[in-house]
Amino acid sequence: MAVVLVVDDEPLQAGILRTILEKGGYETHTASSGKEALGLVERLRPDVILTDLRMEGMDGIELIAAVPREPFEPSMIIMTAHGTIASAVDAVRKGAFDYLAKPLDKDTLLLTVRRAAERAALLKENLRLQDQLFGRVRMEGIVGRSPKMAQALEVLRKVAPSPATVLVLGESGTGKELVARAIHFNSPRRKKPFTALNCSAIPEQLFESELFGHERGSFTGAEARKEGLFELSQGGTLFLDEIGDLPLSMQAKLLRALQDKEIRRVGGKESVKVDVRVVAATNKDLAKEMAEGRFREDLYYRLAVVTVELPPLRERREDLPELIDYFVGRYNREYGRRVTGVSAAVLAAFAGYSWPGNIRQLASVMERAVLLNEGGTIGAEDIRGELRAAHGPAGPAGPASLEIPDEGLDFETLEKELLRKAMEKAGGVATKAARLLGMSYKTFLYRLEKFRIDEH
Repeated sequence: MAVVLVVDDEPLQAGILRTILEKGGYETHTASSGKEALGLVERLRPDVILTDLRMEGMDGIELIAAVPREPFEPSMIIMTAHGTIASAVDAVRKGAFDYLAKPLDKDTLLLTVRRAAERAALLKENLRLQDQLFGRVRMEGIVGRSPKMAQALEVLRKVAPSPATVLVLGESGTGKELVARAIHFNSPRRKKPFTALNCSAIPEQLFESELFGHERGSFTGAEARKEGLFELSQGGTLFLDEIGDLPLSMQAKLLRALQDKEIRRVGGKESVKVDVRVVAATNKDLAKEMAEGRFREDLYYRLAVVTVELPPLRERREDLPELIDYFVGRYNREYGRRVTGVSAAVLAAFAGYSWPGNIRQLASVMERAVLLNEGGTIGAEDIRGELRAAHGPAGPAGPASLEIPDEGLDFETLEKELLRKAMEKAGGVATKAARLLGMSYKTFLYRLEKFRIDEH
């Protein structure tokens, strides 16, 4: 049942409206002033506010401006006499859903309130769907329980709700933009814009216009005024990828924008206030860049209020099974496949590979493998050529090809996953699974019992 709040300083009129709306199936409340209405809004969270235009103290237009839009947005209807319809039209421009001319027609009143309630219901449903989307986006692809990833995720959880500037460090393909999006969607800014700029992809002469915008005629080809990414990100988050490639000439201007929270368009004379959170990322060694005079120290300290370091995939191999399951599920959904996982041989090959392209490379390999597989388990024949070349045309990695990271491997986790995958590949038949791993049946059963893996 939709909730309607009637605001009118004439008690008789308010009572009549309440009776009509209650008979029309609405939960209806009344307030005799704008101030009283504001006090009721937070408690009642009405779907529709029906307010008189002319009232003592706060009038209807002032009430529209004062009603909070978060966490919901009620539909507001102005009631006005014929002589003030122009004011009602102005109220619609300022956010009112509609207006009704007095004396009110019952049928028109009920129709307008019904439309307003439907709009409010639609907005609530959109918010619910957005919240579900934010829940998926903020964790999408940020998979892993390895110590280094756990540490990075803990920093993310702490910093995301704050307004702090964040610098994300990591090799190419480790998921820096994904982390920037996670920060945005876990913050109070999540319903505002998220924009991104790859600093290595913009010609130096276009940087200022891209970030700060320009006025018409400010340079050849500037045929109209353009808002830059700072203005387009108002209230939200601006992600500056590959910040280490930002030209020195722009570094000082970016620093000023971050310090003063205002920008000036190219060719403009007036400053524009901006409320934008900046998340920057780089795969470069900024300490080295600063020492060699290619990156400003003051900008570095402005950006690196909080630093998040993403480990390369070769340093978090224990996350491979979870990452593989994530990508299998993702590409199954995208391409309508029914792949169940990867073979023990492929998992072993993945564990022994160095992954120079990190998560991005793993995603690419898994996407191709899911596409090529007709359904079932991904085998050595489905994985990319460079992986097969690294570990032989088929079969698991041998001792000579297996790479052990400096921090070591969680062997028990890898062994357990190999056993589980072998059982899946063998359809639950232990003798067949033992052959896949080159074990005796007795040894295989012992290991199944050790890790409490059920034999089907």
